[in-house]
Amino acid sequence: MNAGIISLQGGGPFVANDELDRRLLAEVGATKALVLPTADAFEHPERLVAAAMAWGERLDIEIEALMVLRRGEAMEPGPADVVRAARAVYFVGDQPLHLRSVLKDTPLWDAVLQVLAGGGLVVGVAGSAAALCDPMVDPRGGAFTLGLALVPNLALVTEAELWSPERRHRTRELANTTLAELRTGGALVRRATGWESVGDVELHGELPAI
Repeated sequence: MNAGIISLQGGGPFVANDELDRRLLAEVGATKALVLPTADAFEHPERLVAAAMAWGERLDIEIEALMVLRRGEAMEPGPADVVRAARAVYFVGDQPLHLRSVLKDTPLWDAVLQVLAGGGLVVGVAGSAAALCDPMVDPRGGAFTLGLALVPNLALVTEAELWSPERRHRTRELANTTLAELRTGGALVRRATGWESVGDVELHGELPAI
């Protein structure tokens, strides 16, 4: 069992969950956040870094951006060492399929697991949060595929307010596991002691056992 905290946030990276972020960072004793915009590798990841810098000023924490955008970079020892030394790691960006392809079975992903084992914080926002779960909702059509399984037996619809009722209904019908619909500002937080639901979360099924 990981001693750390996993925060799955529905959307609005670095703008929608300031109070939750402030609380979780304090809980793990983090004065610095490591930000990986990996899932937006082809969608101006520098914009997420700029948003993170402004967020860091508001929360009075230091920000370090780790621009791991391709799988080859995740296989190198240097970035994994940076992650391993972090107390709080944020994955942001909206392309979960790319995040999975970059991180799966890499030294960097092993380092993420070590952050949690050491009592640290790992956060995924929007599509990045969906990729941390297994199964993962495929954004191309709302069906399911393999995720990174940091949180197994849970699938997420993130930024659910942007989905049509028909698409959400189809995804619910296809689900063979617990499905959570998270709107921007909504979050599910997993600790070793249990789950916390924050904001606008619609749950279909029981949250997986800790």
